[in-house]
Amino acid sequence: MAPTRDGFGKGSVEAGESDDRVVVLTADLAESTRADSFQKTFPERFIQVGVAEQNLATVGAGMANYGKIPFITSYATFSPGRNWEQIRTTIAINNVPVKVCGMHAGLLTGPDGATHQALEDIALMRVLPHFLVISPCDAEEGRKATVAAAKTGTPVYLRFARDKTPVMTTPETPFTIGKAIVMWKSEKPKVAIFATGPLLHNALLTARELEGQGINTTVTNVHTIKPLDEETIVALARDAGAAVSVEEHQINGGLGGAIAELLAKKCPTPMEFVGVQDQFGQSGEPKELLEHYGLGVSHIVDAVKKALARK
Repeated sequence: MAPTRDGFGKGSVEAGESDDRVVVLTADLAESTRADSFQKTFPERFIQVGVAEQNLATVGAGMANYGKIPFITSYATFSPGRNWEQIRTTIAINNVPVKVCGMHAGLLTGPDGATHQALEDIALMRVLPHFLVISPCDAEEGRKATVAAAKTGTPVYLRFARDKTPVMTTPETPFTIGKAIVMWKSEKPKVAIFATGPLLHNALLTARELEGQGINTTVTNVHTIKPLDEETIVALARDAGAAVSVEEHQINGGLGGAIAELLAKKCPTPMEFVGVQDQFGQSGEPKELLEHYGLGVSHIVDAVKKALARK
């Protein structure tokens, strides 16, 4: 068990060792964002801007314009939440390779409550031209995603969580930006489940439970929400004939919306959406919140059965 943000800490150091253009900036949250790992290793390439998220984005953009590869870090409610206009104007429009790292995203932020639980960040970032959007499923994938993001030459949004979650991948598990990974495939699947972030674990538990009930599925780790792996998603949806999306984010504008837009154009498919249903978060223990907002295994099971009934 490890929080996905730990992957950023390790990955940023690895990226920094490979390329001395990599720099890390934070807005008074070095420890919480795990930027302190980079700070300890490369103190001369670490910048503390203080509680000034708008400056965080614009300073990062300026550094990128002059050849650096900046990773800017804060809680996702503050970056990209508070500084979205600066991200749009100084990073996206200019297409400079700043990596926006949104930490403490989703309900796994727990007791900090609604103000600190970013449930809209994927929607905010996937609408911006030039940005790639990546949501790692675990700490190991978070490490790989950070290293890969340093090499894209484009703006990237990386989404990380606070709480410890299961590690489902290994150093040998493939990771390529824009390439989804099928993590579970039963024979003759009836429903294709597409998950992003740590909730992939619940999706896998769901598949195992459903197989015992005679309902075969696939479970795909869609770590890259933009660009989607259109070929894989369409093929799996077409083969199964029904789809379910699973995400720790508003159902509006997130993974489910992105997949629905794709399938509407290329392969109309009955689909159900597991995510936050147009609500804000609240204080509570992470596991309790996932159940309260309908993101538990039983809820995914119900969604699969609803999708199956619509075929």
